[in-house]
Amino acid sequence: MIDENKMDLNYQEIAEAFKNAGISGSPVAVKFAKTKEGIPEGVEEIAKSARHCNMVGMARTEGSILFARADKHMCMGGAWALGLKELTPTLKSGEFYFKLGKFASWAGCMRTIASVPHVHPPGGEEVSTYATVYAPLEKTPFDPHVVLIMAQPLVMLKIAQAVLYKTGGRIHTQMSGIQSVCADTCAYPYMSGNVNFSLGCDGSRKFSGVADDLMVMGIPAELIQDIADALPIIVGAAGSKK
Repeated sequence: MIDENKMDLNYQEIAEAFKNAGISGSPVAVKFAKTKEGIPEGVEEIAKSARHCNMVGMARTEGSILFARADKHMCMGGAWALGLKELTPTLKSGEFYFKLGKFASWAGCMRTIASVPHVHPPGGEEVSTYATVYAPLEKTPFDPHVVLIMAQPLVMLKIAQAVLYKTGGRIHTQMSGIQSVCADTCAYPYMSGNVNFSLGCDGSRKFSGVADDLMVMGIPAELIQDIADALPIIVGAAGSKK
C-alpha cells in the first residue's frame, strides 16, 4: 500500500520560515503509516511507551526522529484519535471524562466523544493506522501528512493571516479542550484537509511539557508551502504588529 504524499518540497526552507515567524521549537512532521512498508528506512521505533503529545514534543524540542505502533502509545484517547486502536467502552460511554470531572453528565461526555475528530477510512473501521512517524520538519526523511506548530498567540495570528493570504475568508476552528495534539491538530487536518487551531488540553500541558502560553496548530502538508511563502510577507506588512 502506498501512503506517501509524494511532494517535492524543501522542508528545511519551509521550517525556517515558520521559525523566523517565532514559533516554539521546530515544526513537527507527522505521518500516518498504513503498513510496515510506510516506515522510512533507518527510522527507529521509540523504546518506551509514551503519549503522542510526548513524541511530538521529542521531535519539536529534541530533534528526535521516531515511529510508534499501537502498543507504544500510552494514551488510549490519543491512540484512538490517530487510528491505532479501537475506542474503549469507558471512553465511548462518556464514563472516562465524567470521572475526570470535565463534564456535568455522562451524556455530555458522550456527545463530546462522538464529535471528536479521529482517523478512519471511508468504510468506518476504527483501526487504520499501522504506526505514527515523527520528525522535526527541517530533518524529516519522509513526506508528512500533517505538520504541527506550537507558538504564542501573536505568532499564531501571523500564521492564521498567512493561511488566508491568497484567498481570504475565515478560518473555522473546532476544539473541545480535550485531545488537542492528537484529535484537534493531527486527526482533523489529516481527515478534513483544513488547518486547525487548538488551545491545548490538560493532558498535553501536564504530561508533555506544552507551556501554558503556547497554542497548538495542525496544518495539512499540502498547504505548508503556501503558508510558508506568505509568512514573511505577513510579518513584514505595514499593518503588522512587530
